[in-house]
Amino acid sequence: MRFKTIEWKGDRVRILDQRRLPQGVHYLDCRDAASVGQAIQSMAIRGAPAIGVGAAMGIALAARRTRSHQPEAFLKSLNDACDELRETRPTAANLFWAVGRMKKIIDEVHIRGVDETKERLVKEALRILEEDIQVNRKIGMYGKRLIKEGDGVLTHCNAGALATGGYGTALGVIYAARDQGKKFHVFVDETRPLLQGCRLTAWELIQEKIPATVITDSMAGVLMMKGKINLVLVGADRIARNGDTANKIGTYGVAVLSKWHGIPFYVAAPTSTLDLTLASGSDIPIEERNIREVTHFQGVPIAPKGVGAFNPAFDVTPGSLIDGIITEKGIVRKPFNKNLKKMFATPNSKL
Repeated sequence: MRFKTIEWKGDRVRILDQRRLPQGVHYLDCRDAASVGQAIQSMAIRGAPAIGVGAAMGIALAARRTRSHQPEAFLKSLNDACDELRETRPTAANLFWAVGRMKKIIDEVHIRGVDETKERLVKEALRILEEDIQVNRKIGMYGKRLIKEGDGVLTHCNAGALATGGYGTALGVIYAARDQGKKFHVFVDETRPLLQGCRLTAWELIQEKIPATVITDSMAGVLMMKGKINLVLVGADRIARNGDTANKIGTYGVAVLSKWHGIPFYVAAPTSTLDLTLASGSDIPIEERNIREVTHFQGVPIAPKGVGAFNPAFDVTPGSLIDGIITEKGIVRKPFNKNLKKMFATPNSKL
């Protein structure tokens, strides 16, 4: 990648401000957990894996900034930071997974002492970042065979390097297929209301010199009817154990269209996005955001004053509409209840 979504700078976390793409590349320097949390909540950084990395680094910053050498005071300060970060984006499973990993280290402060705990938290945050990049590359390795020469591939929202520590999940599959020498074309749903497809996915693909066409969300069905789409690849923010998947609003509609037209529909996500504590998608908390994201664009009103609006950030695609989930351990197919459980029961197995 020619850019870095997030970096650890010792005394700060540097985040590529995705709100300002594609007009310009600007970075935020976050010097405490609160500013990292604000970057996550405001979607300066977004995408479930990237949010997880950001939260881990925010906790590491909180540890570095804590001056007390008393374990009890340190524990309270870090637990407060963890709680604040958990509240930023309720749907993204990776957020809670990453905070959970950091919390295990925090809880050992009475055993290891404050100074050692601080260093271990920094190392763990950097490990989460590096693991994420390697996991994405494995997802690409397993998923690339799904893309055939000359295919038209549809994406929804952004599931690339901008949504992760680097490389990407759904776009990671596309990058891996490109690196294999395959020629294909990517159709990019604009992804209302914040245009993550038009602004972010298209920008990434241009950086990588991959042929791409932006379409409005309502155009996908027409392209499918005309035979222009051969495969749909999307990311995920949380996946229940029956395969129901929460992803950016509009994904469900794309899945229904894909089923109707007989087009394979795949989700690409690391196992850290799986939440096997949830029986189905009806248990996934769905974030609702400010209606101004719908009624305004970049601060300019685009709807009549006083009109109401509905702004869920995500919808849930039933597992029955999904052909497979591409993970770093292989492609998981139906029945998802059985096969996801099997994958977790044997951590080193490949499906």
